[in-house]
Amino acid sequence: MADAPGKPKSKISSGRRLGLKMKLLYTAFDMLVVEKEDKIQERLDTLAERVPPIKLSGLSVQELQDLCKDLHHKIDVVDEERYDVEVKVFKTDKEIVEMKMKVAELTRKKPVLKRVKLSAEQLLQVLLGSSKSTSVDFKANLKTVKKEEEKKEEVTDWRKNVEAMSGMEGRKKLFDAGGQ
Repeated sequence: MADAPGKPKSKISSGRRLGLKMKLLYTAFDMLVVEKEDKIQERLDTLAERVPPIKLSGLSVQELQDLCKDLHHKIDVVDEERYDVEVKVFKTDKEIVEMKMKVAELTRKKPVLKRVKLSAEQLLQVLLGSSKSTSVDFKANLKTVKKEEEKKEEVTDWRKNVEAMSGMEGRKKLFDAGGQ
């Protein structure tokens, strides 16, 4: 096994490291077993404290009935407490789920929405929520604008134009036309 350059070589051999890991695992396992036994013993002690053993010998019928009523009353109280605890647990679980959903919504990236091409009629149908398709003519209310016709220059023979522009008279015409 080659070490990375610049990294110091381990002072503990791999066999010794493995042995230490095994000892740690065995110690942790023994600690878990002791912890389980302690929990069982604690539970038994708590039950013995809360529920003393019942002595039924030598009791009259009236005393037995009173004992049963007392036990029923205790059972009802415990059931009410259990129900209250179950409701609290259910509410907190529901709140946890809602909070997780809020966190997920806040942390996730929003997907890129695709462009949807809608015609004017489809857009109106979506906005107005009408199931029947109504056609609206947007061009009907527009003003009509008359376009001015562009001035078309007369096409003449270019030779005549060159002869007219030659000499001083042609330059005078160009000068007069540029000044306007």
